[in-house]
Amino acid sequence: MSDQPAAAPQRRTFLMVLPLIAFIGLALLFWFRLGSGDPSRIPSALIGRPAPQTALPPLQGLQDNGAQVPGLDPAAFKGKVSLVNVWASWCVPCHDEAPLLTELAKDKRFQLVGINYKDASDNARRFLGRYGNPFSRVGVDANGRASIEWGVYGVPETFVVGREGTILYKLVGPITPDNLRTVLLPQMEKALQAGS
Repeated sequence: MSDQPAAAPQRRTFLMVLPLIAFIGLALLFWFRLGSGDPSRIPSALIGRPAPQTALPPLQGLQDNGAQVPGLDPAAFKGKVSLVNVWASWCVPCHDEAPLLTELAKDKRFQLVGINYKDASDNARRFLGRYGNPFSRVGVDANGRASIEWGVYGVPETFVVGREGTILYKLVGPITPDNLRTVLLPQMEKALQAGS
């Protein structure tokens, strides 16, 4: 009979500690899962599919050699390799990647297309005035609906679109010197070589 009273407090202590052990185990699991992997490698369900067929109006007042820069026309993807960049003037990483986009625009083997995301037109024009406009087309996505169709998680995001109008690659996050050299340029070269 003396064994029963000693077993009850041990069992009670174990039952009290069990939730704490479970919590610590779950916390460690989440910690390691959230810390692992590259967030810019979020897979896109649109890879290998046609680019969204959503036309977007031009950024009013944005001119190139005295002519209005056109908006986004899905037909413009046919026959050309395109780099589509979703950006906004209020996006801090967009400011960081702007000089790299300006450098990319010097390569005339592909077209650089911008989708201006939920931005005020004046701010977007000031942004492009500050860094230079690298885009041959700028479509305004005022309500964010077109970006949802592109599968955008947040700005900036960049897509490689092949000559057939198919999305070939998606880069989540800003273009950096490192991912430009190791990821984006090789993806662009692959797209340029396909079907040439």
